[in-house]
Amino acid sequence: MSHNVIEKQALQKITPNKEYDTNLHQIIKELEGKLLGEIQKRKLPANVQLVGSMAKDTYLKDNLDIDFFLCYPTSHSKEKIAKNTLEIGKKLLKDTEESYAEHPYIRGIFKGFKAEIVPCYQIEDASQKLSAVDRTPLHTKYVRENITTSQKSDIRLFKQFLRGIGCYGAEAEIEGFSGYLCEILVIKYGSFKDLIEQAQKWRTGKKLAIAEGDYPSFNTPLTFIDPVDPDRNVSSALSKDKFDLFIKACKEYQKKPTINFFFPNPIEPWPLDRVKLEMERNKSYFIGVSFSKPDIIDENLYPQIRKTVKSLEDNLNRNDFEIKDAEFHVGKKSIYIVINTTDKPLSETMIHMGPPAKLKTNVKNFISKWENNKKVVKGPYKQNNRYYVEIERQYRYIKDYLKKEFNNLSMGKSIERSVKTNYEILNLEDLLIDDLRIFWTEYLDKKMSWER
Repeated sequence: MSHNVIEKQALQKITPNKEYDTNLHQIIKELEGKLLGEIQKRKLPANVQLVGSMAKDTYLKDNLDIDFFLCYPTSHSKEKIAKNTLEIGKKLLKDTEESYAEHPYIRGIFKGFKAEIVPCYQIEDASQKLSAVDRTPLHTKYVRENITTSQKSDIRLFKQFLRGIGCYGAEAEIEGFSGYLCEILVIKYGSFKDLIEQAQKWRTGKKLAIAEGDYPSFNTPLTFIDPVDPDRNVSSALSKDKFDLFIKACKEYQKKPTINFFFPNPIEPWPLDRVKLEMERNKSYFIGVSFSKPDIIDENLYPQIRKTVKSLEDNLNRNDFEIKDAEFHVGKKSIYIVINTTDKPLSETMIHMGPPAKLKTNVKNFISKWENNKKVVKGPYKQNNRYYVEIERQYRYIKDYLKKEFNNLSMGKSIERSVKTNYEILNLEDLLIDDLRIFWTEYLDKKMSWER
């Protein structure tokens, strides 16, 4: 099937029809009216702005939020604008939940649709911003003024393509492309087709901007200078893994397009006995750690988990354990860290390297430190103009290391509290559980989402 036929099929599924769009806009108008009513009742000097993909007409039919910003004068305190906005949100929305960006904001449900009400400051230019959210109305204005009608379809296609391959969303769980980044990429390249073609040539460190200029540098896989704020990189949330995955997907889609890039088949979790057989076939050895999932929002949770996993890998490598990889899975109540390693014990002793012989003071201190140490098996001794000492190893088995040292890792505060309460070391049998079936299926199957 050709690219055009597949893209037409995808657009039919994700583009709202006239009836749907009309109904949605009536609901938006109703919420806007209620917001204005609350503002007038409270005598607040704020105006109401619809922002995001709804305001730009780039939303996906089955994936949308109604985002309203209440824009206040910069003379008002952050506390005052947050308090008023949260009170209004609680009154107008159902099932509300408070969240926090640089201001607290509120999300909930209005007439069956997800809605967010966010306080910000009214600004005309990004240089006037007092917080990051103040830019959002400027983003909406920029996109509305710079996209053509046909590009709205290209943006929808691009967003759905990213959803299909697991790269859509700048939130911490995904570390992918934000909706705004999708929009300005299509503005930059002109169409979905040209964007996919050009992205295949990207390399880590790719720098983009709408207009030529002298911009700051960012140490990220992709840099896209914000057209409304030249000091900001719109793609700062994009991880190296998702950057690489996107380029791979672009190449594969160009070679052999299928509808599965946009709408992949769901993962069918393997039975646990198949998981075990696959591990045995690969001669893989796994050990894990589990602890209670802290009751915090995902935006705070995922960076803390990644920090913990990175610290664990670094410390295991420093202690000479052979680590093929370490992954994590967030279950309903628990977080699991799964380490692909070996069950072979490390040697009983290890050689610890000291200073070069020419650094007399350092050598003297090294010898003084180690010559009467009970752990020393051999040395200190000189070899090839450097000093060494051979000492007993503290941990030969990874399981022993994890039991004693896991709670000493560098980790986020919420995870640290959870781990201090209780954590468990999991052997292979403990890891073969229903809560990890999807994790194991993805991990061992190795198929891309579009290949399922």
